Amino acid sequence: MKRMRKNSTCLPVILVLGLAALLVIAGLVYAPTLAGQSFGNPSPRLGPGQRLSYALELLGSAGDLTEPADPDGQEQSFTIQAGETASQVADRLAAAGLVRRVQSFRDYMVWSGIDTDLQPGTYQLSPAKTALEIGVMIRSASLTEVDFYILPGWRAEEIAAALPTSGLSIPATDFLAAVSHPAVAPFFLDAGMPAEGFLFPGHYLLDRTLTADRLVSTFLLGFSQSLTPDLRSGFAEHGLTIYQAVTLASIVQRETVVDDEMPVIASVFYNRLAVGMKLETDPTVQYALGYNPAQDTWWTNPLSLDDLKVDSPYNTYLVDGLPPTPIAEPGLAALQAVANPAQTDFLYFQARCDSSGRHNFAVTFAEHLQNSCP
Repeated sequence: MKRMRKNSTCLPVILVLGLAALLVIAGLVYAPTLAGQSFGNPSPRLGPGQRLSYALELLGSAGDLTEPADPDGQEQSFTIQAGETASQVADRLAAAGLVRRVQSFRDYMVWSGIDTDLQPGTYQLSPAKTALEIGVMIRSASLTEVDFYILPGWRAEEIAAALPTSGLSIPATDFLAAVSHPAVAPFFLDAGMPAEGFLFPGHYLLDRTLTADRLVSTFLLGFSQSLTPDLRSGFAEHGLTIYQAVTLASIVQRETVVDDEMPVIASVFYNRLAVGMKLETDPTVQYALGYNPAQDTWWTNPLSLDDLKVDSPYNTYLVDGLPPTPIAEPGLAALQAVANPAQTDFLYFQARCDSSGRHNFAVTFAEHLQNSCP
């Protein structure tokens, strides 16, 4: 939702410090998500605290992992002995000039689970490859299945970005092409409709030999299995097709930090649609803008006033009703919120000023202004 701004001739020091603290807290909250986008899904063996710790380490040493040790280096043989630990392998890789920094590669091995998937054998490795690429190469070739995670709120491009470090040999471009034109259209997708929004979030155990088409079909099956009769009847009771409901749920997913607020946020959008108001929701504009290289994200934040004027059918500040397609992959909680929204008169909401992730809701615009942060 569009945030209201309060004019001020000066910015108190306490506000500057407060904003800095909020940025630090936000960085800590979203660090695992950012690390997942850059370095692949974390090992399921890591607890929440470990995911945060390793995410911060990886983000702080990203160059060690995403840049080759020697762009002009020559390929060489590297043997992993039976019984070697991940730490020993990392030490020898660094000594051989194949990775830039030992500790960074050790952290990546633990984050990705490579530390427990090492396969003894001789590999042809090159210092012209990045540490991420070398990590995938030395991961157990004997594994026939790999763990893959889709986080609620990801868009297709973020799923594609997780493929290179997943153990799957599917090029991101092939995956995105399969998303745009699914080989087999399930009953909830008309022919020619993209699969964005229906790549159901969650944990998947996947065959390493899957093709892009089969991968998309697997994610679509996950959605189909979660589409219960109660969900379908809930969508229908509110006059929405499955496609429209998923589109709305994708917006609710991107607008919500705390899941238990989803039914209330869904009610705001239903109320706006009922009285003919524009949805005016930032995530649709972010989707329209696409990748932001300066921020290294698909979700530009904050949005500028010029951003809100972007000429796009996804800009719900300018166009009426729902955007033409879903903008992200909604999780089950968002789908349930759209099927069973709270009963409210709210037309407005904005983030609270306490970094809780929760929102203040309002019926009138005057109340909405009163909820603005000082």
